Amino acid sequence: MPSSDTSATDTLTAAPGGVVEFPDNRLLIDLCGPYDANLAQIEKALGVQIVRRGNQLAVIGDADAGTDAMRVLHALYTRLESGRVVETADVDRELRMGPFEETTPEDGDQLEMPIGNRIEIQTRKKRVEPRTDAQKNYVQSLFENELAFGIGPAGTGKTYLAVAVGVSMFLTGQVDKIILSRPAVEAGERLGFLPGDMKDKVDPYMQPLYDALGDFLPGKQLARLIEEKQIEIAPLAFMRGRTLSNAFVVLDEAQNATSMQMKMFLTRLGEGSRMVITGDRTQIDLPRGVSSGLADAERLLRTIPKISFSYFTSKDVVRHPLVAAIIEAYEADTEGT
Repeated sequence: MPSSDTSATDTLTAAPGGVVEFPDNRLLIDLCGPYDANLAQIEKALGVQIVRRGNQLAVIGDADAGTDAMRVLHALYTRLESGRVVETADVDRELRMGPFEETTPEDGDQLEMPIGNRIEIQTRKKRVEPRTDAQKNYVQSLFENELAFGIGPAGTGKTYLAVAVGVSMFLTGQVDKIILSRPAVEAGERLGFLPGDMKDKVDPYMQPLYDALGDFLPGKQLARLIEEKQIEIAPLAFMRGRTLSNAFVVLDEAQNATSMQMKMFLTRLGEGSRMVITGDRTQIDLPRGVSSGLADAERLLRTIPKISFSYFTSKDVVRHPLVAAIIEAYEADTEGT
């Protein structure tokens, strides 16, 4: 039997009849998941049966589905060999994304090229790894460009990855502070008069940004950095009149910024700063007749060098697998009307 430190590419062999042999039983256990949950997920998605025989997995079913199942198993095992974990979202990603195919950009879509090198973002609490090709390209663009846009549906990691990159650059001294902002626009509900001071009034709008930071920084350190204003979380309206220098700046939910607000925000960019704009074209909560600043910025700035635009689809959703299905259902309904 091959040793456990041999790469999957060399030692993972597919025998006739759809049998796949894995050299490391410990990794095979992780591949199968708790109570074989990962195998069950693959079986349900592809309509195959997977039977474990020692350190082998036999795939039973349609030839094409069996080939797909073996590809997914191979990809997940290779992931485990590299020291990464396999979670439900990783299995779902392999099932939905499939092997990489070159595409031609149409209707504003981004040409996504495969990135061979593993990309990780180091923060204080965890390493963050982009899970799809679009996410890898997006993270790379955040490091390479002073102004970057991330546009796509909810759950694709636009803001999460941007905050992770910001924390990483702050910890390595590339920027002196992190500034996170959102338009304080009600998402369909009338919240009415909120009690408390200004912070109490705006914090409900900013909570997703606090949540992201809490994933990357210990609570006490995060509280200290906020108190010392090395990390700022503020509504978009509070950015007027400022010049944001040596900072990593994120504007989240940018589809709810007006054209004037977007112009105001973009012109805050100062020396040594990086700015990321994230938004979802399908979730605009502005009053009827008010144009979205995100759409205007996309139209006016996309040809300017050193400004990147990264686009995501439902295939890039890394939340619960049902989120991707929900987004696809809404997209299909929109196209049919």
